[in-house]
Amino acid sequence: MWQELGIAVCLVLVLEGVLPFLYPRRWRGAVEQLAQLSDRGLRLMGLTSMLLGTALLYWLH
Repeated sequence: MWQELGIAVCLVLVLEGVLPFLYPRRWRGAVEQLAQLSDRGLRLMGLTSMLLGTALLYWLH
């Protein structure tokens, strides 16, 4: 199980690094927009992301 968790963390790091590497200016703008969101908006985005990720994992597995 620890090996799969390590692989998952590595994949997250790779995927998180793709956009800043390919489109640094656009990525910076997106981060600036995220910084202006309210706490409630950020929480809603986080919840949506978690639910979507969970649903995709369930569907793929």
